Amino acid sequence: MSVRTWFITGISSGLGRLMTEQLLERGERVAGTARKPESVADLQARHGEQLWVASLDVTNTPAIRNVVNAAFAHFGRIDVVVNNAGYGLVGAAEELTDEQIVQQLNTNVIGSIQVVRAALPHLRAQGGGRIMQISSMGGQWAMPGLSLYHASKWAVEGFLESTMLDIAPFNIEVTIVEPGSARTEFAANSAAISPAMDVYAETPAGAVRRLIEPGYRTQPGDPAKMVRAMIESVDLSPAPKRLALGSDAYRNIKSALSQRLAELEGQREIAVSTDFLG
Repeated sequence: MSVRTWFITGISSGLGRLMTEQLLERGERVAGTARKPESVADLQARHGEQLWVASLDVTNTPAIRNVVNAAFAHFGRIDVVVNNAGYGLVGAAEELTDEQIVQQLNTNVIGSIQVVRAALPHLRAQGGGRIMQISSMGGQWAMPGLSLYHASKWAVEGFLESTMLDIAPFNIEVTIVEPGSARTEFAANSAAISPAMDVYAETPAGAVRRLIEPGYRTQPGDPAKMVRAMIESVDLSPAPKRLALGSDAYRNIKSALSQRLAELEGQREIAVSTDFLG
């Protein structure tokens, strides 16, 4: 198999760091971004020209375009673009500050959209490629206390559901990755936490806050295995439209979809009755 080149946002920690490490060990090339490039200095020292790193804050759209252009120019071709940068925001809707709402959407939604938009001209010019969007089981299923996080994941999945139809004629395929809970930094003090309101303390949102706020490491998902499955999915053709990872992702997504389908079936007569007659 020929050596592939990957563009990955957010490689300083979590799934992005693990993916970069596994790819480099396989002999593949990575153009990676991080808010603090020095955080991956050890990988650069170990792998040399296999790894190209640029500083990037994905809320800065002009910077996204510059970095994506530079990455394609550096390697000549990029086979897989991975939208990984993002974070979770914990808090009931009215607990969140205006600034937290804007930052969550700018990072998880606008940042992901603009990375895709910046990469598409290059992918079209080279005759195709693969886009991998790291979403979450929270892109199809929701829990209390994570309203803006879920909003961001549902939004970016909707964007890619449509975009993958737009770009299929150019041999560009898309996979939306939906991991369940995994033992990464998200659950160990990397999530942003809203100010607390006493009125939510004994509600489901308050229970979720108490679970996440101190950090926890009892999640079922093994992030190294998840990353391996993501990498191996690129060898599949056609590309899987979605990739659920983790027993909790399978269970929760199946439950949510089954419930929505049952509710839809229950509304069939109402839906049909609103058409014009004849």
